[in-house]
Amino acid sequence: MPRITLPDGKVLEFQNPVTGHQVAAAIGPGLAKRAIGIKIDGTEIRDLMRLVDRDCAIKIITANNEDPDALYLLRHSAAHVLAEAISTLLPGTRLAYGPPIDEGFFYDLKTPRAISETDFPAIEAKMQEIIAANRPFVRCDVSAAEGLARTAGDIYKRDNAERALKNGSSSLSFYVSGNPGQDWEDLCAGPHVPSTGWLKASKIMSVAGAYWHGDQTSDQLTRVYGTCFADQKGLDAHLRRIEESKRRNHRKLGKEMNLFHIEEDNPGQVFWHPHGWSIYLVLMDYMRQKQRKNGYVEVHTPSVMARSLWERSGHWEKYRDNMFTTESEKRDFAIKPMNCPGHILIFKQGLKSYRDLPLRISEFGSCCRNEASGALHGIMRVRGFVQDDGHVLCTEAQVEDEVAKFCRMLTDVYADFGFGKDKIAVKLATRPAQRIGDDASWDRTEAALGQAVTSAGLKYTVSPGEGAFYGPKLEFTLVDAIGRGWQCGTIQLDPNLPGKDRLDATYIAEDGQKRNCVMLHRAILGSLERFLGILIEHFEGKFPLWLAPEQVRILPISDAQIDLAKQICDRLIALGMRATVDAKPDMLGAKVREARLARVNYFAVVGAKEAESGCVALQNQAGEKLGTITIDDFVARMAIEVAEKRLPASMAT
Repeated sequence: MPRITLPDGKVLEFQNPVTGHQVAAAIGPGLAKRAIGIKIDGTEIRDLMRLVDRDCAIKIITANNEDPDALYLLRHSAAHVLAEAISTLLPGTRLAYGPPIDEGFFYDLKTPRAISETDFPAIEAKMQEIIAANRPFVRCDVSAAEGLARTAGDIYKRDNAERALKNGSSSLSFYVSGNPGQDWEDLCAGPHVPSTGWLKASKIMSVAGAYWHGDQTSDQLTRVYGTCFADQKGLDAHLRRIEESKRRNHRKLGKEMNLFHIEEDNPGQVFWHPHGWSIYLVLMDYMRQKQRKNGYVEVHTPSVMARSLWERSGHWEKYRDNMFTTESEKRDFAIKPMNCPGHILIFKQGLKSYRDLPLRISEFGSCCRNEASGALHGIMRVRGFVQDDGHVLCTEAQVEDEVAKFCRMLTDVYADFGFGKDKIAVKLATRPAQRIGDDASWDRTEAALGQAVTSAGLKYTVSPGEGAFYGPKLEFTLVDAIGRGWQCGTIQLDPNLPGKDRLDATYIAEDGQKRNCVMLHRAILGSLERFLGILIEHFEGKFPLWLAPEQVRILPISDAQIDLAKQICDRLIALGMRATVDAKPDMLGAKVREARLARVNYFAVVGAKEAESGCVALQNQAGEKLGTITIDDFVARMAIEVAEKRLPASMAT
């Protein structure tokens, strides 16, 4: 007799095992018509028609563009339809793997001939034919033996089946879109929506190459990407966002604005040009000041450290494949992929008392990670990067207060870049199945992190089971100007690395006993490279004045005003501003157009009339003429706007 707890706390009791559809119908017939799946105990998404035979909490999932669970169901199901369409059009196609992903789904296939964009119309037409038929998705659970027999001769699906059994499955499941034994089926763990008719807002997006299991020595496959939404309105909005994303692409703007480049034979390493590096330094100096005001001491640790350290920290065993290594005098070394072990070594220099805690350490740590070349993406994902890294070594009793301070600093920082609290999504990743520590300790630390977020005026959602084996964490995602999410900030509780079995960071407690610290790993911007890429796209290259690589350009109308233009420029530079003079013999209109294309924030025009009256005629990036003001007022105005870190009106928080 299952007792079902609903999200509002109401409890429904049933005499026998019950399907999600029956639960929805018990709530109301309208909900039953809109339901596409269920979520059990906040973790497991299931088909609407699968039986529930135990007490649990259930959320009814309806088709909704704002619900990640709904999009997961829709996109997983659309991947199934994509695979059927391609298999029908290209007989002999072998299916490998087809998961939902953040922006849609993909399916890896081995096709008898190459697939290109010219095939998309035919594939989409076949998909819409399957969708229009509104065929039910039917789950068929079979024994391990029968499942292996069904996949015999299909190297990819047989591999998937064997892996599922090896990972603990006692049976295998297949999904049929239609009638079992008659219509198309695929080995799949599910879940799926009730029928294909829910998938009308589907579209193929692109095609690429892939390797089986991501192994470059294995079979090369074709990966077809697609997306699906609850309705056409959601799909249309997504397509518009993609077009806007292309216009804002940081690689395109980075080239136009002469910010950086990446050499083809040096992948994942950024060459910063003067304008790009000026923004980089502003970011670094800004964070340095913020951290200093919040009680951090800045350090610097070596880029290359001995294998013995990485073995003691556990990284050599767990992270070895992502580390660049070298050898000297018959000893192994690694270029650091992260900064935390070095910070603990600094902490351990000299005896520490409870009075020394918490100790907040920061570093603009230069790290290298051996990312796969196929995963690299402009400056968003690179091999060499710098983090605004920080670690707090403290007692468990200090965790909540330290996390709360971090959250307040984080919201202040993000607001300066145009990300108010309504543009910050927070996830609390809680205890995984395999973990160290007792439940009481996890209860305390998870509650401490949640309370700290709330005290900073932020809301959060829980990601059950997604914490590290040693502690929970908070992840902060920024929503940019066109609605995309970027995971940036994080704070992670870690009693493991400073523990006695790892790097053994200790202090003398009030009772005179030696105790191990806990560590908080934290970052706000994360990788400076990635954060700058986000900002380029967020602002479309039109940075607020305090960040802009070229803040002001002085435009003399004739050679007679060049000396005055240089004097004005020198005054701005003396205040720390980034100003230039356009002394070319071009017409004023051409100079203005060039400055706007370069995304200079302000253009100060100096002609004979302005020179005589000691004024400038001011224009901004948007092309607005702001009038004639005195040189003194102009310089003061620029200094005030920089100091106040003003944002464009559309992005002010």
